[in-house]
Amino acid sequence: MQNIEAFKAFLSKPQRVVITTHHKPDADALGSSLALASYLKKKGHQVHVITPTDYPDFLRWMAGNDEVIIYNENQQDHCAALVADATLIFCLDFSSLDRINELGAEVRESKAKKVLIDHHLEPEDFADFVKWTTEAAATAELIYELIYDLGDESLIDKSIAESLYAGIMTDTGSFHHPNTTKNVFRVCGELVGLGADTARVSKLIYDSNSVDRIKFIGFALSERLTVIPELRTAYFVISADDLKKYHSRTGDTEGLVNYALSIEGIIFAAVIIDRTEAIKMSFRSIGDFSVNTFARKHFEGGGHKNAAGGKSDESLEKTVSKFEALLKDYKKELTTTIVEYAD
Repeated sequence: MQNIEAFKAFLSKPQRVVITTHHKPDADALGSSLALASYLKKKGHQVHVITPTDYPDFLRWMAGNDEVIIYNENQQDHCAALVADATLIFCLDFSSLDRINELGAEVRESKAKKVLIDHHLEPEDFADFVKWTTEAAATAELIYELIYDLGDESLIDKSIAESLYAGIMTDTGSFHHPNTTKNVFRVCGELVGLGADTARVSKLIYDSNSVDRIKFIGFALSERLTVIPELRTAYFVISADDLKKYHSRTGDTEGLVNYALSIEGIIFAAVIIDRTEAIKMSFRSIGDFSVNTFARKHFEGGGHKNAAGGKSDESLEKTVSKFEALLKDYKKELTTTIVEYAD
């Protein structure tokens, strides 16, 4: 954060703080939000965490979860009042206000000072204070650095450390992705030193599956996976009926796209899901093929070079047809992309 001293001075007085994060929060979004909230409360600020939607049950172990306010029809007025009354609003793990749905307009109109902390491409210019870089693997990495830069590393306790570790662990794909840098290991090492139990966090995140979710994954792998070797592409198409059949809950489809990307020779993977209100899409890639560009250009989305999302307001069938047609347009890029790994 370039104006860290001005920000530190602003935080020297008690503030009414709202922390919000993107639609369908993942471990990085929620972990960053709850860790920051816990830290700010220790500093004497009044803090509320508001999420635009619900989030997976396997994240509810994080300290502070019981106080999260989910923006829905029963809480809209309450959330609006908190945003309007806030003197400081943190926007974590998203680059534009449309990523927080109806909350976006309320945050934009608020007279509060706004802070953007994020690592996604092309951030919207709306914040008074910004800590942003695409070189960070996770927003949780940036939250740790912010607390450190403010001179308050001693305030990071076990619960804060574990929430931040969860965000970094998941956004690096358990340290598998190319965004796993030297700084990632340095920060995680510090978090372990501050009390983070890595085995516990991994167990809570990855080993809390319901029987329905395991059966759904098996069904998706056997019945809904399409592989196109000549285009180095694999993708899942999941209907609303599929989700209903397996009693799908928020988070049950998370990580499915990685199964497609794990296939030998595949560099582009997608999951296309009928969420009824819209068709939601997740994209992953290996090497120089930019799914961020693909999502922004064709499916009103974006994200990172190798991990992005998108959506479509057309039917599932039309969306899949459009996607398959686009693959042919990108044939040269898909077939010539070089992926190199050291022996």
